[in-house]
Amino acid sequence: MTVAFLTHPDCLLHDMGAHHPEQPARLHSVQDQLIASGISSFLLHVDAPLATHACLARIHSVRHIAAIENAVPQTGLVHLDPDTAMNPHTFSAALRAAGAAILATDMVMEGRVCAAFCNVRPPGHHAERERAMGFCLFNNAAAAAAHALDHHGLKRVAIVDFDVHHGNGTEDIFRDDPRVLMVSTFQHPFYPYSGIEGRSERMVNIPLAAYSGSREFRAAVENHWAPALQAFAPEMVFVSAGFDAHREDDLAMLNLTEADYAWVTQVIRAVADKYAQGRIVSVLEGGYALHALGRSVVAHLKTLADL
Repeated sequence: MTVAFLTHPDCLLHDMGAHHPEQPARLHSVQDQLIASGISSFLLHVDAPLATHACLARIHSVRHIAAIENAVPQTGLVHLDPDTAMNPHTFSAALRAAGAAILATDMVMEGRVCAAFCNVRPPGHHAERERAMGFCLFNNAAAAAAHALDHHGLKRVAIVDFDVHHGNGTEDIFRDDPRVLMVSTFQHPFYPYSGIEGRSERMVNIPLAAYSGSREFRAAVENHWAPALQAFAPEMVFVSAGFDAHREDDLAMLNLTEADYAWVTQVIRAVADKYAQGRIVSVLEGGYALHALGRSVVAHLKTLADL
């Protein structure tokens, strides 16, 4: 099974400061582990293009896109919020991140690959229709899902989000769109302190208490995600793949391991194989313990590629 691996050097140039956890080394850690594990040669490596403003306008207001573009500094950093900053290269990196997810969607829809993983930054799932926040400027997974719906004509898509933080941006964008199912787990209470009030048949948000681990996570998937996904029967599955619920990641307090990420990827694959012709696009979100991040992405990719 051929899996595409999309990234771009521009994503390394976005830098929010020496001590910021969302750092360029995250992408290096993933690529180093791909080589060390021996799976790099089994992937189709693809450079990410720049997303067009028209593609972004499916999920963000024109005002938001212009505000991000106009905020680019000539030197140094500009903070959009206490956690989210831009340097002179950030806008290009953000366009590449969204562009990777959109191209991945085209490649999967056209049958060039069975699935794709986008090793990109900045991440996206906190970016709301008109607000950048939580390290995120544009919502990469949402851009891909909207492209599948509006450009490729799909009727139903699912977004699976196992990041340790609730994907408030994805919910904000798709809350009222009957074509989209979102299933998620996240630590609660925890940033961005959302996800509880928005639960519905199509927003299946399952909070996990601090220090929850494999047992609680797998129960949430089996008891809540799986029935919702089966009832919805998505024609394509998108993954907001955050690996910051790993037990080695000290920015949060969940206790997942690589085995959990491999297991949930197998669950996602089973849904995609049954309802969506196997079509999966996965986009990197969080994950800040570098070695754990690399190992977790390898486990995810091995399962996606059936290696």
